[in-house]
Amino acid sequence: MSLTFFKTPPLHSLQSLLPFAPPLTTLSSSRIASAKNGGSQIEAMEDKTKTKPTKKIFVAGSTGKTGRKVVERLLLKGFGVRAGALDVERAKTTLPSDPNIEIVKADVTEGAEKLVEAIGDAEAVVCATGYRRSLDLFAPWKVDNFGTVNLVDACNKAGVNRFILISSILVNGAAMGQILNPAYVILNVLGLTLIAKLQAEQYIRKSGINYTIIRPGGLRDDPPSGNIVMETEDTLYEGSISRDQVAEVAVEALLCPESVYKIVEIVSRDEAPMRSFEDLFSAIKQR
Repeated sequence: MSLTFFKTPPLHSLQSLLPFAPPLTTLSSSRIASAKNGGSQIEAMEDKTKTKPTKKIFVAGSTGKTGRKVVERLLLKGFGVRAGALDVERAKTTLPSDPNIEIVKADVTEGAEKLVEAIGDAEAVVCATGYRRSLDLFAPWKVDNFGTVNLVDACNKAGVNRFILISSILVNGAAMGQILNPAYVILNVLGLTLIAKLQAEQYIRKSGINYTIIRPGGLRDDPPSGNIVMETEDTLYEGSISRDQVAEVAVEALLCPESVYKIVEIVSRDEAPMRSFEDLFSAIKQR
């Protein structure tokens, strides 16, 4: 569900666990602004030396609007992808046709054991799941809470120690004094969605897994505009961002050692300066 977050006045040792990074010279030297995208950090150049993927990433929720963007971005960066999907045949028609993608059956609500099989030989997991609106009032909890917990447990069973979660700003809105923020109210009326996401985040933080939790503002389907603003947890309570930029942040988190064990909140703003992802992630302190 896409929402723009409205403003309401507030009431008040890096570890070498990232086997995904290319040589440092390729991380930022090719990142330039695109005039068409209003200075977005979407790269205009890619490393042409990549001929086949050296690492494989499992994407949960790969056929969702954001999940598809993550898959496309991973392939663009030279990763192999195991794309988890509820409907494999449908996924074949919606996901890119690429020799470096495997589409596998994956339902995060069915428990950790089946997810271990879906993860297979992937070395990291990106969770881009989101419940589908239905008459089931427990759907947000089944997907955004229990589903994420199942995925973390599956990672631990499979020996996968890198986990990227795409969550949402305002998940901790009550503690931020944003209980009356329209977005906080609406999303929680629809099955306590933000509370479900927050509890899943808390489970991840206690699990011991090497995580990066990304909390985007309201998700936009239009092309990127403006530059990415990244803040620490429980800071942003308004703003929006293109799904393309969310996917970019998720993939760059796999490449930047500065991203580990952090929760980051992101929106895009026209007036924001363009900064490298190393700088953006480095500015966020671990808690």
